[in-house]
Amino acid sequence: MKIVLSTDHAGVDLLRQLEAFLTEQGHECLNIGPASIDPDDDYPDFIFPAARKVAAGEYDLGIIMGGSGQGEAMAANRVQGVRCAVYYGPATAVGAVDAGGTAAADEYEILRLSRQHNNANILSLAARFLQWQDIQKAVTVWLETSFSGADRHARRIAKLDQ
Repeated sequence: MKIVLSTDHAGVDLLRQLEAFLTEQGHECLNIGPASIDPDDDYPDFIFPAARKVAAGEYDLGIIMGGSGQGEAMAANRVQGVRCAVYYGPATAVGAVDAGGTAAADEYEILRLSRQHNNANILSLAARFLQWQDIQKAVTVWLETSFSGADRHARRIAKLDQ
């Protein structure tokens, strides 16, 4: 799979680790994050190019990082055709996770839902809230999950992408 990677200063070191991890898994990666840590950099300068590559179909998926991952996701979601989900860490649902009343399978269900129901094509990770082992697990779960293709989800996504 072709995956574009980017971050702001908060995720530089973690993104390098992630790039190596994904490459070892057989993925083709392009890291367009900053080469060094500069607290004055602006995340849109690094996130917009990554989001545009996914939206244009040059890359299958994107993984981005920032301190909270929130601003980065907001930037990515401004690019038409991008559906970016934010992940802070493992969490268990307090109730059913879908309209059918299905309970959460485990603490990574939110990642699966972002792909199954929303066909998220970029994952934004909260670098200051995640340990490396959480990132590895989260990315693995996210990449192994496919869009369900259900009509109701496809209809909703089409409205987002208009």
